[in-house]
Amino acid sequence: MQKALNSYFDPSPEQDVDRMSHPVPATGAPVELTERSTTNTVAAAVVEAAGICPQDDSTFSLITWNIDGLDSNNLQERARGVCSYLALYSPDVVFLQEVIPVYLSYLQKRAVSYTIIPGNTDGYFTAIMLKKSRVKVLKHEITAFPTTSMLRNLLAVYVNISGNDLCLMTSHLESTKDHSEERLKQLKLVLAKIAEVPESSSVIFGGDTNLRDKEVAKIGGLPNNVLDIWEFLGKPEHCKYTWDTTQNSNLNVRYKCKSRFDRLFFR
Repeated sequence: MQKALNSYFDPSPEQDVDRMSHPVPATGAPVELTERSTTNTVAAAVVEAAGICPQDDSTFSLITWNIDGLDSNNLQERARGVCSYLALYSPDVVFLQEVIPVYLSYLQKRAVSYTIIPGNTDGYFTAIMLKKSRVKVLKHEITAFPTTSMLRNLLAVYVNISGNDLCLMTSHLESTKDHSEERLKQLKLVLAKIAEVPESSSVIFGGDTNLRDKEVAKIGGLPNNVLDIWEFLGKPEHCKYTWDTTQNSNLNVRYKCKSRFDRLFFR
């Protein structure tokens, strides 16, 4: 675990980092994150006021989110914030990265309407949350990245939503510019696993990929049958950057950096 954390947090000489070096929380001790609140009531009122209509069976909603569990600052407030947004948007599928054991335990206690499948239970890891009322879980599998130095892997869950078979995948690919070679190995493995899924099932992969566009180009781009959702939607500028030091005041850095690390692929 410590070796993986050291690999993740070792400063790059080029100051090109994907995540800032936060103190690692002591995850062995239980943490009281919050008391029960009126989050669901407030969220329902917001949704009603906004005129948001319930989804029909032909659609489903998905969120992918690196919740930055390795940042030990404001753990309680941020844990409440995660649940508040999940209650507000009520997504059918949630891909999470940088989950830590105390967050997993908290979500398991509070998000009782979701099936939660973690990619690990030690250190930091990914998880997929599936709304029980909409998503039927068939099976799940975890594929190790053989040469990762940061405890990274690929979590895949096979599900059925409204009669449609899907394979849902999430991962947190190797971080920092210095680990580009390993990151591309992991991307190739992800694409290979996508190709293995039967054509009768659609595939959605999403997560914190840490990818740069030039890295994707280096391997010849995505396969013809795999879409980058942001590109497919016309590359909307307002939601291009998911790592933006000019917008995120939590980063507390002096340099400016904008990157599209979080991505969704569809086959």
